[in-house]
Amino acid sequence: MSDPHWAPCALDTRIWEEELNDFVPAQVFDVHTHLHDWTHYTDHAKATGPYAPSIGTYFPSATRTIADAVDAALMPGREVDRLSFPFPYPRPIDTEAANALIAAEVSGAPRSAGLMLVQPEMTVEHIRTTLARTGLIGLKPYLVYARGAPPAEARITDFLPEPQIALADELGLIIMMHLSKRDAIADPDNIRDLRDLTERYPGAKWCLAHCARSYSAWAIEAAAASLRGIPNIWYDTSTVCEADALDALYTGVGVDRVMYGSDDLIGPMRGKYIAFGRAWSLLHPGNHSLTLGHCLPDMTFIRYEQLRAMKRGARQIGLTWAQRKALFHDTARALVDSVPRH
Repeated sequence: MSDPHWAPCALDTRIWEEELNDFVPAQVFDVHTHLHDWTHYTDHAKATGPYAPSIGTYFPSATRTIADAVDAALMPGREVDRLSFPFPYPRPIDTEAANALIAAEVSGAPRSAGLMLVQPEMTVEHIRTTLARTGLIGLKPYLVYARGAPPAEARITDFLPEPQIALADELGLIIMMHLSKRDAIADPDNIRDLRDLTERYPGAKWCLAHCARSYSAWAIEAAAASLRGIPNIWYDTSTVCEADALDALYTGVGVDRVMYGSDDLIGPMRGKYIAFGRAWSLLHPGNHSLTLGHCLPDMTFIRYEQLRAMKRGARQIGLTWAQRKALFHDTARALVDSVPRH
């Protein structure tokens, strides 16, 4: 399978061969993959909405077959399993269809697994029944579904109510958490809530996405001392492209708690998440007016920028082969395998 949007060009091949091929192990477990269908996003105005120029254009259908083909092209020779969940489109979204797609896609991949997209109004009984029917092993909440607070200022329980966390505790489920708040993991409410909720619900297994939403170093630097050593929190590296953020995560919470995630099918688009001040944003070929006549102007894949950051961020601690293998595979494999199948 080939696609002009993600087929590697000469620049991509050079970056892979010269910088990344010796860093990525033979076995990979991608703990953060979105499989989805654009038709599940039922907003009549979606064609002019914020997702139309990205996944609506490049990956309106994201199946396991497409994800496998992307991995084969971007990380040749690697064996990849993954933890998948729907893309959390804003309302209105057909969550039943979105979760059914995940169940169907992972059913043919016994070494992979899936999570259920949840909204705060869903009852515990509905979630329990859906998990039992589909075989999904955890919950994917998202801040755009928050109740009682603007999405950018929501606390965890505004979009993941405590009864849902209690169910995750009871069943030993994974929670894929994209934190809210403008200071992300550095926000005092997020730190207090995570310490409280992980202590009171020790059976729930939290994965804090995007380096706990620390796209640059300052946020995780501020929070790491309060979070290090909590036994039921892990972190994924998805789409974080700043080496200092990865270094701060590895050294702040311990590399043994960190797992590779791609955020596919975002990763095979071209660009880079850049950090400045206390902000971050995606720079891509269509949203800048930089003067680039002095250098090669082409952008590579977001995934390659992330892998570069993961590699360079590890220089200070000098990852051993076993640590690198755990970062890319073993930690996530053990986490997924720890979830009881009901």
